[in-house]
Order: sequence, then C-alpha cells, then structure tokens
Amino acid sequence: MPLLYHWVGANHRRDLDLGAGYHLNQSNPLLHEIDVGDSLWAFTRRKDGAYVMAAELVVQARTLNPAGYRYGPYRLWGDLRRSRYFRSDGQPRFEQVIRTLSPTMNARVLGRSFQGRAAVRRLTASDHHILRVACAQLELEPRARLLPEERLEASILTGDTEAVAHLLQAEDPGLAEQRRRYLYATAPTRSRRLVRELRSLYDGACQVCAWQPAATYGAELCEAHHIQWLSRGGDDSLANLLLLCPNHHRAVHACDAHLDFGDLSLRFGGHREPLVLDSHLENMRSGD
Repeated sequence: MPLLYHWVGANHRRDLDLGAGYHLNQSNPLLHEIDVGDSLWAFTRRKDGAYVMAAELVVQARTLNPAGYRYGPYRLWGDLRRSRYFRSDGQPRFEQVIRTLSPTMNARVLGRSFQGRAAVRRLTASDHHILRVACAQLELEPRARLLPEERLEASILTGDTEAVAHLLQAEDPGLAEQRRRYLYATAPTRSRRLVRELRSLYDGACQVCAWQPAATYGAELCEAHHIQWLSRGGDDSLANLLLLCPNHHRAVHACDAHLDFGDLSLRFGGHREPLVLDSHLENMRSGD
C-alpha cells in the first residue's frame, strides 16, 4: 500500500539544510501499514506557493522512535539506492496531478486537506502509477546526495578537520552550507569526548556482541557509530551513538541497519540483533 505525505514547506527546506534523512517520522500509525518495498510519495509547497513533488521514499524498514519523540513514534527508512528527492526549484506545478489522486482533497488550499494526522494518506496502485509516470523526468535534489558515512565518521571521530574538509570538497555532494559548517567545525570538536564517555560506560565492549578487546588485547578497538548518520542529519550526541566492534560497525553500514527503539535491536532487513549491553538508551525507550 503506497502512501502520500504532505511535507510542510518550511519543514522541507529546513530538513534539507540539516541533511536529507531518507526517513520520515509521524504520529499516525498509518505510517507503519506500508509494506517494505512500497513507496511513500511526498509533496511540498514552494515559497512561491506552488505545490511540487519532494520525494519518493521506497521503504526499507519500519522502526519505532524513542518515547516522547517530538515528531511521533513511527518512523520509515527509505532504501538509499531506490529512493529519490526531487529538486523543487524549476519543477512544474503538481497540484493538478495531486488532486486527481484518490484521497479526498476538498480544501481550496491543498495543504489544508493534509493537516495533523491527515498529513499521511493511503494511495491506490493506480495513484502510484500516475505519480511514477509524472515524476519520471524530474531533476534530483543535489543536497540529498549522501557522503560516504564510514569515512566521514572516521575523520570526525578522530578530530581530523582537514580530512573532513577534504572529503566534503572531494565528494562535492551539494550539501547545504549549514550542514557543511556543522560537519566541518562543530562535530569533530565534540566526538572525541563522547567516544571516551561511551567506552567508559561499556568498558570498551561492543553493545551487540559484548566483545571486549581492551580486556584481551589492551587496546580500544570498538568504534562509535551514529544511530542516525551524520550525513543524514543525525546529531553528534551520546543519545545518537552506539559502541560497536569493527565487524558489527561494518555490517551496520553495509546493510544500512537501523536501531528500533521498540525493542532496542538493530534491524538488518528481516533479521534483528538486540543490544546485549545498554545503559544509556533504555531511558529513551521507556520515556523515563
């Protein structure tokens, strides 16, 4: 079952400035009725008042957010290879196409038919086909191109601002200047302290498999991983970090695994691996 989502214009512009997330959060449980592999289509309103298409997220996973999360408990993650963000500038107006779809849209101003929980609406297979055809030639949004996260994390976590700057320049991802400044200047100065704190919490052990290299080899080999990737707008904070052994860290990136706060497990497609060590995320799960 495909879905249609109204992405409020101001939120759309802000979210792209912070880093295209390839995910969506909502308070409406309808968000979790979509099947993996189906599409969530998002439209938005430009500053000139025109309604245009914003994205097609092809669903890779459904997870729950921490208790009390401000944008709602339900989250969808888009497949990085198949999902698309569309460039709104220069895009033709899409209101007429959107109004031909099956959801009822009686409001004179289109966005008013998508307020509150109604921001997410069911679509039919015919609706999905109409949107696929109509969006086939749309230009992609350059700010939605993602940096190689493993290289970015490694440079930031060692405080190597020169390596971060080189990566930003070499990849030329079209990142918004606000996100570029954060990745270059702010994140590296915070990460080293947070990594030390994380290793202290778990005695250097992997939170998934409990491997403790410091006890065996006398070396800190486990690595900090950002639950929501930095290149996808994630914050450099303890609440957004896991301590993982190199094998699990590589697997999480290779499989684009996501942490489900519903049961504190990593989702590798249909396979789940629970955290066996946790002393800093459980409160986020329970809302304490």
